[in-house]
Amino acid sequence: MTGDNLAHPDAVPGAIRALQPLLDYPGAFVFGSNDYRGPVWKNPFSYFFPDREYRQGVELPAEELREVLAGAGWVDLNNARTTVKAGGRLVELVGVDDPHVERDDYALVAGGASADVDLRLGLTHSPEPFILDAMAADGFDLLLAGHTHGGQVRVPFAGALVTNCDLPRTMARGLFRWPGSDAWLHVSAGIGTHPTAPVRFACPPEASVLTLVPR
Repeated sequence: MTGDNLAHPDAVPGAIRALQPLLDYPGAFVFGSNDYRGPVWKNPFSYFFPDREYRQGVELPAEELREVLAGAGWVDLNNARTTVKAGGRLVELVGVDDPHVERDDYALVAGGASADVDLRLGLTHSPEPFILDAMAADGFDLLLAGHTHGGQVRVPFAGALVTNCDLPRTMARGLFRWPGSDAWLHVSAGIGTHPTAPVRFACPPEASVLTLVPR
C-alpha cells in the first residue's frame, strides 16, 4: 500500500473498513503526506508551478493507522527493509517514507538486493525518479508507487497534465519498464481525489491487481 489513506482526522475507521478484506493476507505499507497532515485548498493551476510553496493542514492520526496495519501483520516500510514469506515465496521489501514532503531516507536502507529471494519489491508514495533510480540500481524487480492520481484530470490524446512530482507525465499511471534498468514500475491512479478538488476527468478510479510470472 503506497499511502495517502486518510486526508481527514476521522478517516481511520473508514480506511480500516475498506482494507479489512486484505488484512488477512501478507502486506506492506508506506505513508504519504496526506496520512500525516490534511490537505488545504489550493488553486488547481498551482500544480503547473513545481516551485510553489507547499502547505499542509491539520495533523492526522497516522500513528493510529500504523498501529492497526502493523498489528494485522503488515510490514511498515517507511525507510525500512525486510524479507517476508508470502505464498511459499521469499520476498525482499524496501521502502521509503514520502519523498514529496522530504521524509525519505533511502541511504538508511540502501544496498544490493539479495540474490537468494524469489522477488524484490520497492515501495514509495511519490514516484520521484531519484528514489526509483536508487531502488532499480540496487536490483529491485518491481517498484510500486501512487501519489499522482493518474493525473486526476487527463486530456484525451494528451494524457495527464501534471504528476505533482518529477515523474514524466507519460508515466502518470500504469506499468512501465523503468528507464536504464531491468526494473518495472507500476504507478497506481488510486481510488481517490484531492478533497478540495473532488473530480476526475478521463481518469477513472482504480485498484490494480498485478499478476507476477517467472521470467
